[in-house]
Amino acid sequence: MISDATFDAALDLTRQWCGIPSIKGDEPQLLRQADAVTEWLKTELVATIVSAASSKSRPPVIHARIDVGAPRTVILYNMYDVMPATSEGWSVDPFEGGIVDLPGVGQSFVARGAENNKGPLAGMLLAVKALADAGTLRVNVELLIEGEEESGSRAMRDYLADAACPVGASVAAIFPSFCEYGGGPPRLYLGFSGIAKGEVRVEGGAWGGPKTAIHSSNAPWIANPASRLIEALSRIGKPPTGELAKIAIDDEAAAIIATLAAVFDPVAELRFRKTEKFSLEGNAQALLERVLSTASFNISSLESLPLGADGVIPHGARAGFELRTPPSLDPDDFLAAYNAALAAAPGAVLTVADSYPGFRFPADAPGVAALLEAYRQTADAAPQIWPWAIGAAPAFAFAPHAKAFLLAGAGRGGNAHGIDEFMTLEGFRRFIQSIALWLDLIADETGAA
Repeated sequence: MISDATFDAALDLTRQWCGIPSIKGDEPQLLRQADAVTEWLKTELVATIVSAASSKSRPPVIHARIDVGAPRTVILYNMYDVMPATSEGWSVDPFEGGIVDLPGVGQSFVARGAENNKGPLAGMLLAVKALADAGTLRVNVELLIEGEEESGSRAMRDYLADAACPVGASVAAIFPSFCEYGGGPPRLYLGFSGIAKGEVRVEGGAWGGPKTAIHSSNAPWIANPASRLIEALSRIGKPPTGELAKIAIDDEAAAIIATLAAVFDPVAELRFRKTEKFSLEGNAQALLERVLSTASFNISSLESLPLGADGVIPHGARAGFELRTPPSLDPDDFLAAYNAALAAAPGAVLTVADSYPGFRFPADAPGVAALLEAYRQTADAAPQIWPWAIGAAPAFAFAPHAKAFLLAGAGRGGNAHGIDEFMTLEGFRRFIQSIALWLDLIADETGAA
């Protein structure tokens, strides 16, 4: 069992690091956070720092190593960048944090990054330290920590793709996170979806539309950039979900989904997602098949320019988007087709910030059995296995270096990217315990060579 001292140290480290506003794109604060993580790894974990340098003005990829001379090596991956936040609506200042008794949840640490992902990062590192200090760490550990996950993980992907990448061959990699979604059973994901992020933008210019906002009485004879944006958006994805295509569910995934459907609670999922109704009718299996098999184009923001104008024809309009695909579909293919379709909507420009495909691993991949056993010893409920996550992470980039890349960890958090982001104190203790157990169990896992 994880000691009170380890738990207290992990909570204190979470509080310290959540106090650094390492918001995506904020280079000085990202460097400050990277330095703090690197210093902790050197002084507290006594890890070897393989690399912590910035590349191409991007946040540093921190690569540290603990070599105990074991026959097996594992990768622990995590992140130190967070999404923006203001204090409006929060129970505490998001970049100071504090303990809050959340209704229906309980005693929790609330801060930006508490769940996504500074809490899991700190807990992961304290789990390693507890084993290392006790002399019971029986696997070598490659630690890979990035500051660009919220922006597409380009620096990490480049680091892993380099022919001279110094990451040691590993039996398995995990992305420690709180996987008791909505307070339900802990989940294990055998892969991740792909993602592309960017924007569609229309500005007044040669195609028409004003170059500065003008009176709306000109609508009969001056084109509206916002109207052209709506036309452009209508050329991709079926409303109301932005559906693009569906993959066929293969036999292994179908068996996993059938088992999952028997225990999946759609009502609890809606409550966790703060939603009243799914976009389709159907039982648990139909819902799971749809969400796992469907590629979609999500409009995450929609603006006319200037913001908040009234009684004008705007001079521009933009829509931010995420295009998500299940494994076997590549976001780039959909983007290429969409770019061609935009030729019929002059003035609309597609800009892609980043894009990468999904990837999945088999149900018997190394690390899976050890993680399920760690869940059984840590959590009250039987774990759920998902064939892949509907969220994205660069699993494909880890595949050449590890035989599996799994989202892993007991514990409950919530409100990632939102107001009052939290991790429960009780869940945080379970999380640290589950990671420590996995690190121990993977040393003896049958078939994990």
